[in-house]
Amino acid sequence: MDDFFALADDKLQQAFEDCTLPLAAWTHRAHVRMAFLYASQQLPAESLERMRTSIQKYNASRQIPESLERGYNETITVAFMRLVQHAIRQTGPFVTSEVFCERHPELLEKSVLSQYYTKDRLRTAEAKRQFVEPDVAPLPELEEVLV
Repeated sequence: MDDFFALADDKLQQAFEDCTLPLAAWTHRAHVRMAFLYASQQLPAESLERMRTSIQKYNASRQIPESLERGYNETITVAFMRLVQHAIRQTGPFVTSEVFCERHPELLEKSVLSQYYTKDRLRTAEAKRQFVEPDVAPLPELEEVLV
């Protein structure tokens, strides 16, 4: 299992997309790494769609229950994709997702979204189902809108 935490980008992406990545290895860092990989490979709208469908497929394969606290959340996915895209545009390019993570440790903190959203806004059925705008501060703007 520990080998999954040190996977090269191509192996991580393959294991995630094939749904062979152990659930214990699907950490917040792995989420950020995958967001970086998709954002580096495609335009924002396509990378968002790929991230969305891949997370939903992976969650279904692992039978992750949907609740306000668990499962797929559209707003969190869109917000993180915007933050990752913005970071790439501001300080990229990066050779690997690990280099990206080292350069942007703030994105490895789940609490980074508290700069933009209150917990009450993120933990709603509406935020899980569709993107909701931040209620603390605006997210970075992108040239191509993700939603």
